Amino acid sequence: MTVIDFTAFIGRLATASGETILPFFRTSLSIDNKSSDDFDPVTEADRAAEAVMRRLIKSNFPQHGIVGEEFGSEREDAEYVWVLDPIDGTKSFISGFPIWGTLIALLHRGTPVYGMMHQPYIGERFSGDSGSARYQGAAGERKLATRRCASLQEAVMFTTSPRLMNDIDRGAFHRVEKDVRLSRYGGDCYSYCMLAAGHLDLVIETELKPYDIAALIPIIAGAGGVVTTWEGKPAQNGGRIVAAGDPRVHEAALKLLNG
Repeated sequence: MTVIDFTAFIGRLATASGETILPFFRTSLSIDNKSSDDFDPVTEADRAAEAVMRRLIKSNFPQHGIVGEEFGSEREDAEYVWVLDPIDGTKSFISGFPIWGTLIALLHRGTPVYGMMHQPYIGERFSGDSGSARYQGAAGERKLATRRCASLQEAVMFTTSPRLMNDIDRGAFHRVEKDVRLSRYGGDCYSYCMLAAGHLDLVIETELKPYDIAALIPIIAGAGGVVTTWEGKPAQNGGRIVAAGDPRVHEAALKLLNG
């Protein structure tokens, strides 16, 4: 299989998942809570979309592994592994806001080599292979590129919510927040895609799972950005994540987070 073949197949996965999710959006759907300590919602749309993608993968690439948010892992040690988050941003989804997306990543020997974020309601796709990244939507199709930003003082930063962080991590986050030009909350996967598109400069998060970040890494890297853990290590396993469009902002954020 070539990269072009995988790209076409990922497009099929995105189309199939989007067609499955959209009939549920902005309807009175039932919501389950996956957490006993907090509110971690899941809907029938999440489960149905992941099931559709899993069936397509198994029928076309039975030797591949799959890691998904709703149905767990199969063949994690395979050469190629698909990492799926059917609805990243379920809290926005159940609130009727279109700030959510389907995340699809392809790992080769543990490294993300292709990723896509698909937002079927708006009709946008962000994709990348670490070497380049592209946007496809109502405005047409174009290459993605992060923007230059010389310092934190000039940076626009996003996080989904500081309330998702523990007390120590929240304190470290606020050290960065005090230095940036603008700090905004919300966004989930959209924040990373807007970073890749050059509309913001920094995203800082904690407690991410592999399926929350794996698809976004090749998009940001392909657009010229940097994604690591707070320790500066590879980010595909999740945890505490820093994504920046400019390496200078990334370095400055790491210093404050670990200060």
